[in-house]
Amino acid sequence: MPLVTIDIIRDVFTPEEKRRLISGVTEAVVAVEGEAMRQVTWVRIHEVEQGDWGIGGQLLHAADVHALAGRIAA
Repeated sequence: MPLVTIDIIRDVFTPEEKRRLISGVTEAVVAVEGEAMRQVTWVRIHEVEQGDWGIGGQLLHAADVHALAGRIAA
């Protein structure tokens, strides 16, 4: 039984986005392992408090992640 854990910073994703993450990851497992895995694939989202995660020596908050995502998408 696969268990997939997704670590994210709290308040970066909406409940709907988290639902889509869980659905999409489940679909990816099923695409690789077959339909029989759907009912036994667990996807867990672990939210880390803002400021408890960093990159490049700098603490990250939800607003920082949104700003980074805006720059990457552009």
